[in-house]
Amino acid sequence: MDEQLMYLMGGIGAVILLLVIILIVWIAIIGSRLKKLRKQYVAVMGNTGISNLEDVILELKQKLNEQEQKEEKLKKRVDAVESELPLVKGKIGIIRYNAFSEGGSDLSFSLAIVNEEKDGVVFSGLHGRDNTYMYAKPLQKGESNYPLTPEEKQVILLAK
Repeated sequence: MDEQLMYLMGGIGAVILLLVIILIVWIAIIGSRLKKLRKQYVAVMGNTGISNLEDVILELKQKLNEQEQKEEKLKKRVDAVESELPLVKGKIGIIRYNAFSEGGSDLSFSLAIVNEEKDGVVFSGLHGRDNTYMYAKPLQKGESNYPLTPEEKQVILLAK
């Protein structure tokens, strides 16, 4: 019986030893996985100085809300600029010509400054031998209450 007890104790000891070895291997595997997970966590958290993931998420949400507010303000500004842009008188046309056939060169000119709807002004400078006369005529839809010369009509067409 002593032999059987010794044999049984030896078997139990071997099983316990085997279980201890399995547990050590299992702990080593879990430890390496934990180490890898820790590295990933540190990589995600970066140098935020915050160790709580919930705080990071709340901070990101706050920053996102701030960005959305800034984007909304920018959209309003862009809409305002787009609505004003067609009214800006930025279309320019200019021609030079000889207003009087008595000599000289192309020293007279007509200049039109209009917007998309052809609202604006046309300037004409008529150069003579002794004087230069300047005229300004307001424009609405490419027309004026004052008679337009052929050169002024041409420069309005050039401005668009």
